[in-house]
Amino acid sequence: MSIDLTPLGAADQAADAAARAARDAGLVIAEVDDIATLTRAAHLMDVVWSNTDQPPLISPSTLKALAHSGGYVAVASLDDEIVGALVGFLGLLDGTLQLHSHILGVSPAVQGRSIGFALKQHQRAWALAREIGTITWTFDALVRRNAFFNVSKLGASITAYHKNFYGEMADAVNAGDESDRVFVQWDLASPTVTELSRRNGLEPDLDVLRKEGAVVVLVAGDDAEPLEVEQPSGETLLIQVPDDIVGLREREPARARAWRLALRGALGGALADGYVARSMSRSGWYVLSRKER
Repeated sequence: MSIDLTPLGAADQAADAAARAARDAGLVIAEVDDIATLTRAAHLMDVVWSNTDQPPLISPSTLKALAHSGGYVAVASLDDEIVGALVGFLGLLDGTLQLHSHILGVSPAVQGRSIGFALKQHQRAWALAREIGTITWTFDALVRRNAFFNVSKLGASITAYHKNFYGEMADAVNAGDESDRVFVQWDLASPTVTELSRRNGLEPDLDVLRKEGAVVVLVAGDDAEPLEVEQPSGETLLIQVPDDIVGLREREPARARAWRLALRGALGGALADGYVARSMSRSGWYVLSRKER
């Protein structure tokens, strides 16, 4: 059965996918704008990002302003308890209206229950209902689990690399490292994104890619150190990231720093040369291909 990907058809499909994702996770997901709920959402973000002893990552008053001015502020509730929140604001991408997704948080007590996925499907439906076809955001490309979620579960594409994007960050997750970020673009009505909205991710076959000539640019060595193997060249590149960069920052900050610099050179260089990352394996391999012209 074919899928209608006209704006109206895409919006209807997204609404159905969002409702299904929330139902499967046992959630109620809704936009919010009352200050009491926004205060709880802001506190959840600080808990998720281990920031409770610092100024808030995003204040309730800022959330109120975003919600009041037409931005996206939603929470996921499980048995009347807020267990997730997602925030975005409107902006322009190449002169076209977009939603920039600023921060997503899911309570550590309920992670692994597809709450983040359900929130992102709700956000996708919200945007398409307003004829917004693209959502963008940034994330730390060294964090493997986030990379797999963004690229292989949601279908977003990594298109740019930004060195030390936010400057110094004080929360426990990011402290002690530069805040390099990759920029991702989520094309909401694309066939890939539509398909992934109703299935559990799409993982690349690395063996097949290697046989077809994919070039390994960066790999983890026997002691989990970064090894730069080849310069970016060819149609397909493979770039690996470590298993747990957050733990590595705590245990071996020098090695974590080495990974930051290695990935900046490998992934940042490839993206600057016209590659795009559209796939990611659970074992930490980005798959990059030449940008379509």
